[in-house]
Amino acid sequence: MKRRLSIEEYTEGVLSGNRIILSKAITLVESRRPADRLLAMQLLERLLPHTGKSYRIGITGVPGVGKSTFIEAFGLYLIEQGHRPAVLAIDPSSPKTKGSILGDKTRMERLSMQAEAFIRPSASGRSLGGVAHATREAMLLCEAAGFDVVIIETVGVGQSEVLVKSMVDFFLLLMLAGAGDELQGIKKGIMEMADALVINKADGDNQRAAEQAKRAYENALHLFRAPENGWFPPVLTCSALYNQGMAEIWHTLLRFREQTRQNGYWEKNRQNQRLEWLRFALQEHLLEAFYRHEAVKNKLSALEEAVLHNRLLPQHAAHMLVDLFLKQQTEA
Repeated sequence: MKRRLSIEEYTEGVLSGNRIILSKAITLVESRRPADRLLAMQLLERLLPHTGKSYRIGITGVPGVGKSTFIEAFGLYLIEQGHRPAVLAIDPSSPKTKGSILGDKTRMERLSMQAEAFIRPSASGRSLGGVAHATREAMLLCEAAGFDVVIIETVGVGQSEVLVKSMVDFFLLLMLAGAGDELQGIKKGIMEMADALVINKADGDNQRAAEQAKRAYENALHLFRAPENGWFPPVLTCSALYNQGMAEIWHTLLRFREQTRQNGYWEKNRQNQRLEWLRFALQEHLLEAFYRHEAVKNKLSALEEAVLHNRLLPQHAAHMLVDLFLKQQTEA
C-alpha cells in the first residue's frame, strides 16, 4: 500500500514545482472520497495566496479543427517567450463505460517533453458538458506550482463552453475554413462568448478559403452587441501545423489583458468567477447531500418506477423527493 503524502509534503512539493507531487495533488482534488476531499480543501486553502497570477485561457472549437496541434504550437511559442504553460485537457468520458482515452500527452508529444510545460489530461466523468469537476482546483494548483499561462482545452463546441468561460480570462474559439457555409452549425451564443476567433489550417491551398472565412466572420461579429468588457473580438488566421500566426495571437491576448486591466474588467471578471465557483460548489454539495440522504434513497426507486411506467409526472416525483429531504432536514 502506497504511503499517503502529508499536507506539508503536498504543499512544499507543489510550491517547489515538483511535477510528480503536482500530478498527485490534481488526482487528490479530483477524488470523490470524503477523506481526500477534506485534504484537498486544506491543501487549496494553504496554496490560495500563491494563486491568481497566471493568464487563464480557454480554447475550444469544432471537432477536427486541430485544438491539440494548435495548443502544442502555441505552448512551444510561449516557452520561447520565457513563459511556463500548463495545459488542462478535458477528455470526454464514455457514457457507457465511464472510461476515457486521456491521450493528450501523446497528441502533444513535443510540448510534453519540455521542462517548462505541464500537460494534464482529465476525464470529464459525469460533469455537465464535458468539463472535469475539479478543473478550477487543478488550475489553482498549476498556478501555485509557478505556471504563468494555464490553458483549458474543452472537448468541443457544446455546453462545456459556458463553464469554461466562467473560469478563464480569455476565451479563444478555433474555426475551420473551406467546409461549405462558414457560419453553418456555429451557435451564436458561442461566438458571442469568444474574445477572439482564430481560423486554423490557413496554409497551402486553404489560405484563400481562410481569408474568405475571416471576412465572413468579421461581418457576422459586427451584428453582435458591444461586449461588456469594451473589447471587440478580432478574427485571426493561423497554421498550427507550420507554426504560423502564433505571435499575432499572443500579442492579441496581451492587448486584451492590458485593455481590460485598465478599464477594470479583468478584476471584476475574476471576482464574478469566484462567486460563480461558489454557486457551482453549492449545487454539487447539495446534490450529493440529497442523494446520500437515507429517506431519499429509500423512496427514489419506487418513484422512478412510477415515472418509468407513466403513473407519475416527473415534476411531481421531484417535488415529493425534495419535500421529503427538507422535512427530514428540519426534523433533524
